[in-house]
Order: sequence, then C-alpha cells, then structure tokens
Amino acid sequence: MLYILKKPLIFIFLFSSFLSFSQDEIKGEILELVSGKEQPIYGANVYWQNHNIGRISNEDGKFSIPYRPDFKQLIISYVGYMADTLTITDASYIKHFLEPESNLEEVNISTRKQSTSRSFLNSKNVINVSSDELLKAACCNLSESFETNPSIDVNFSDAITGTKQVKMLGLDSPYILITTENVPSIRGAIQTNGLSFIPGTWVESLQITKGAGSVVNGFESITGQINAELQKPSLDYPLFVNAFAGINGRIELNTHLNTKVSDKWHTGLYIHGNQRAEKFDRNKDGFLDLPLKQQINVLNRWQYSDLENGIISFINVKYLNDKMQSGQLDFDPDIDKFTTNHWGSESDTERFETSFKLGYVNPEIPYQSLGIQADFSYHDQNSYFGFRVHEIRHTSLYSNLIYNSIISNSRHKIKTGISFMYDSFDELVDDTDYFRRDNSVGGFFEYAFDNLSNLTLTAGLRFDQHNRLGFFLTPRFHLRYTPWAKSAWRVSFGRGKRAANIFAEYHNLFASSRQINILNTNGKIYGLDPEIAWNYGISYLQGFNLFGKTGDITFDFYRTDFQNQVVVDWEDSTQIRFYNLDGQSFSNVFQMELNYELLERVDLRFAYKHFDVQTDYVDGRFQKPLLPRHRVFLNLGYSTLRKENGSLWKFDITYNWLSEQRFPSTDLSPAEFQLPEESPTVGTLNAQVTKVFSDKFEIYVGGENMTDVRQPNPIVNSQNPFDSFFDSNLVYGPIFGYQYYAGLRFKINKPKKQ
Repeated sequence: MLYILKKPLIFIFLFSSFLSFSQDEIKGEILELVSGKEQPIYGANVYWQNHNIGRISNEDGKFSIPYRPDFKQLIISYVGYMADTLTITDASYIKHFLEPESNLEEVNISTRKQSTSRSFLNSKNVINVSSDELLKAACCNLSESFETNPSIDVNFSDAITGTKQVKMLGLDSPYILITTENVPSIRGAIQTNGLSFIPGTWVESLQITKGAGSVVNGFESITGQINAELQKPSLDYPLFVNAFAGINGRIELNTHLNTKVSDKWHTGLYIHGNQRAEKFDRNKDGFLDLPLKQQINVLNRWQYSDLENGIISFINVKYLNDKMQSGQLDFDPDIDKFTTNHWGSESDTERFETSFKLGYVNPEIPYQSLGIQADFSYHDQNSYFGFRVHEIRHTSLYSNLIYNSIISNSRHKIKTGISFMYDSFDELVDDTDYFRRDNSVGGFFEYAFDNLSNLTLTAGLRFDQHNRLGFFLTPRFHLRYTPWAKSAWRVSFGRGKRAANIFAEYHNLFASSRQINILNTNGKIYGLDPEIAWNYGISYLQGFNLFGKTGDITFDFYRTDFQNQVVVDWEDSTQIRFYNLDGQSFSNVFQMELNYELLERVDLRFAYKHFDVQTDYVDGRFQKPLLPRHRVFLNLGYSTLRKENGSLWKFDITYNWLSEQRFPSTDLSPAEFQLPEESPTVGTLNAQVTKVFSDKFEIYVGGENMTDVRQPNPIVNSQNPFDSFFDSNLVYGPIFGYQYYAGLRFKINKPKKQ
C-alpha cells in the first residue's frame, strides 16, 4: 500500500474511482441435480451480457456479482453444461440449476468439468484443484496429492524415513505457507511430516497460490501458499469409505460419518488409519526400503449454519498418533536401541488440535462481514536415529480477526483485522536443550480494486511486533490485466519473514554421521537471524479454441531474492553447517503449462519447468543440490460417458522427467564413498484406472514408477552405519521401485438440501 501511495498517478486514479456511482450486489448459488440430489458447482462463470463484469462460484456453488438497474441479462455457464441466460429485474437471491450437455439427446460431443482450473479474473495466480483431481492418484495423504500437478515438486527427502517433501518455485516447503481453511497449519514441529498427517479423502479442494500471498494469512509466506479446504459435514456423504492396499505393504482405511443434528447443526466424524507391517529390502543394502508405520487420525467436525442471519461456524477437534520404525532390516528396538548391534530409528508423534471459525455476514448490508479464526495445537514428537536424539514439544496458539467491507461501492473492497500467534518450543538435540517462546501481534489492511472490466488489483500491508523478529512491515501486491479476450496478465511482489526451525524442518539430516555445526551464533533463533526474502512474479494466461477443442496456456516467471537466509550447507561430507547468508541467494523459476482437450474426452496437460536456484556458500556459489535444472511433465486423462446407471471408466497416466541434479561435494570422502558431480536423469510413469459402478461404489487400481526406475545404492556406507561418511540424504530418485495398489470407494448419496 505504501508503494502505491508513492505513485501519484495511480493514487489519483484510485481516489477518483472512489467517487463513482454506488451499486448493489446480487448473490446466488449454482447447482446441479445428481440422482435427484442438489450438488453445488464450483467454478461456474457468472457474467453480465455486453459488460466485462464476471465472477465465478465458490466451492459451495455461491457467488456475488455487482448489479445496476441497467444490467438485464445474466449469463451462467460451465464447461460440460448448457449455458443459461437469466433476465434480471431486481437484486433478489438467485438459485439456479445447470443442465449437463450430455443429458441432451441432440448433443453428440460433450465435455467434462475441469478438475484443475485457473481464474481469468482473480488478481492472484491461483490454481484451483478439486477433489476429482486428487482421486487421479493414490492420494492417501496431502503429501501425495501433487503427483498430477506440475506447479508443486515432490520427492523423498532421504532413503530411510520415507518422508516426501514438496517444493514450490525451487524452494523447500518451509518457505510455503501451508494452511487448512486459511489457518496456518504446517509449521514448526510438524513441518517435516505435517502433509502426511492430512488424509487425502478429508480434502474437498486445494488452492495453490504462486508468489506472494495475502497479508491476511500472515507474514511467513515467501514462495506462495497451499490451502486445503476440508470436507463440509453438510455437503459430504452421510457415509464414505475408502479402502486401500499396496504391494509395498501399506494398507489404509478412511471412513467419513456425517449426520444432520438439527436444521442448523451438522457434524462429521472422520477416521483414518494406515499401517505398513511388512519389511522390504529390494536393493539388498540391509536397510528397509520403506519404514514400518502405524497411524490413527481422528477428526470430529461440527458445522453451524444460520444463513438467514448470516452466520456460519465450524468447530474441529483432532487427535493423531503416528509411529514409525526404519533402519536396518534386522533392527529390533526392544533389543538394539542405542546399541551398535543394528542401526535403527524410531519416531513417535502424538498431536492434539482444536480450531474454531465463525463467519458473519450482515443480512442488511451484505458487503459487510466479520470472521474469527482460532486454532490451538499441542505436538509431542520423540525421535532417534542410531545414537542421535531429537525430541520436540511444540505448543501453538493462533487467532485472526478479519473485517470485510467496501469503500463507496463494491469495486473497492477492503479487508482489515488483527492477528496473534504464540509458539512454545521445548527441544532436545542430542545432549543440547533448546527452549524458546515466540509471540507476535499484528494488524493488516488489504485493498482490492475491480474496474468491472479488465483490471483488478490487490494491495496489502501488515505490521507485526514479534518478540524475536522485532517490528517490521510486510507489503504484498497483485495485479491482473486483461488486454483481450480469454487472457490475463499478472504481476506480483511481496516480502516474507520467518524464523527457521532448523532441526524440525531438516529432520532427515539426522539420518547420517555428519556433525551438526551452527555458525553466526549471535542471532535469536538457534543463534541465527530470521530469514527475509522478496518474491517477484509475472504470469500470462491465454485461453483458446483449436480444432473445435478448448484449452489454455500459461507462462510463469518468478524470482525470489533473499536478504537473509539460513543456509543449510552440506558441501562438506563430514558435517552439516547452518549459518546466515553472506552474499546472494536467489531462485529463478520459469514454467510453461498447456491444458488442452486433445481428443473427445481426452485431456492433455503438459508442462516444462526451468530452475536456476543458487546460493553463496562459504566455499563459493553453487546451484542448490539435488534440484534438477529442467523438469518435463505430461498427464493424459480419459473418461467414458456416464451411463444411465451411473457407471463409467476413468483412465489417467502421468509421466515425469527430471534432468541431472547436482550432488553436494563428496571430495573429502574416501574414494569408495565419493559421488559424481551430477546424478543421472530420472523418468517415472504413474497410471490409474477407475471403474465407477454407480453413484455409490467404485474401485481403482494403479501403479507408481511403473518403469521400475531405482537409484542404486541410495545410502552411502550402508555397510557401516555407525562409522564416518554414513549418509542417507543423497537421494535424487525412487528407492522402492514400482508400486502397485488397489482400492475401493463406497458412499451413500448426499441428502437433498432443504
């Protein structure tokens, strides 16, 4: 916001627009009938005929669009459905049902709802991922939900724990703000394994925001935001069961139980359990290829809806217990723990979390609303790796108050509020105790402008007082401009600041014989200074029609510049060094993505990414280790027409290719443990086939890494894990090889909404 005020011409333009005419809004919802049941349509286009004013419906099918008496014809459309034109005479609430094109006898060619979409109207670069997209892979938890999305990169963090880590714009997950229903959820002690603690079936949709996020959600986001919307008890199935089994020994069961308690109260009980009790050592290195695991995860969710009075509220209570054992094949923790008999590792995590959300929309003044978010969690994790110990207890409290309104008219929207965050860390690393309490209080203001034609912008500023980071400002800016039809240019910039929890965020580094050294010990977080970075981005989205088929193409370029970074330096094979940045650290990432209906009912998604991520280490400037410079992604999806009994087939195939990746230096290692400068290229193939028998029952079978690509000898010095140069972190590709799985989904149809 300060940036805008320094530009007189922009300020004059915005100020003059404040004086323009006032206008009302029309609210409504877009639905479809599925087997006689009302279902919301997410992402439907709602726009005025002969005016460049439009909106899209949200995950509940609801929308709000500016209205003037001279606006007469409202068009509602969605891919795969027959578009409708409504004649509007007043600002009454609209409840409209769309009809699928495939229901019309005269239609010979039909299309389907897109499971992944981008908005042409949003000022932010947001990718919307529906639950249909999550079902295209063996999505058993959130860390496995990005296999068919080229914007997020996924790989194993090491060869022992089986932990999958995600990256955005070339940087690790700690630089991504990961939220659950816009409440920060994967941070602190839960950073390493947190994505695996959110079952995929619990997720209703994902929103992936590239670049600087919103100031409303905090100051920690640097590369972007991943937000998971959970299933709503009032909209989810009364009974949903998902059972899964894989040849890697993993079995899993998810059960959703939802019921209507009263006209205004709904509740849901979500139960998740998974287990891997079978040992595998396909590469014969004496270590488990995948850890033994056991997890129970329970969520009780309450929803209160009083739409007549503008109130909606959610109360969540969640409990998790997760146990994991990894290490050598013959390791028995009852006998071998903290001995040199066999190298082993265990991790035992217990977590309790409760959250509350309240939203109020003024029935008399619908553009005024108030939101309250509150979340409390207690995380207790005890781990050891051979003789190395890491224990952490993290208590966290978060609250956020958000007020929404307009200035003059609905083209000028504002959000403002205050937030509070408290964190208590009690951590044991080997023989050293670390204890700290962090707290911050802040305020924010965000302004959104829409000229009802071809320009939208969002400018925000927040100010925070943190007991360790001090007082600081966080500006964020997003702009969208549409110069011609079916296009969107976007630019953004923003600043992020965070305290690095180095041991929790790089938990996998304990699975080695490297010594841990922290340099620059004058800072306030493990002796280190906070991380500060600026992110800049430009994006172009173009929709098109080619050979009678629709598609879109996107070009993105984002740069992240660190003013300070906690450098994780493992260029010396005998140690891991953490220190403050002295010099430059930056990330340049370019992505091209094409989505196109290649043939009838065949969808193509192709993407290419280039990474230039470099840091000044004490030994010189190097490309980030174990990050490819190039990635190629290809996804093909096909589904048959749904028959009258609801049956159909779905087919999905995904190919990922990664170029060479730089190994950190192993020059100090003995010759037999030295690695080449770069890894070989890696190409993996995943596929899944789903047979839908009816609206109630379906089965699916699939395979991951079907070409059986495996990294040879992923563990350095695996024969002597208690000696020097033992390291399980130099992983660039798959370890287990091919993995096949099968599962079923059973559901009772959703009740008809009253």
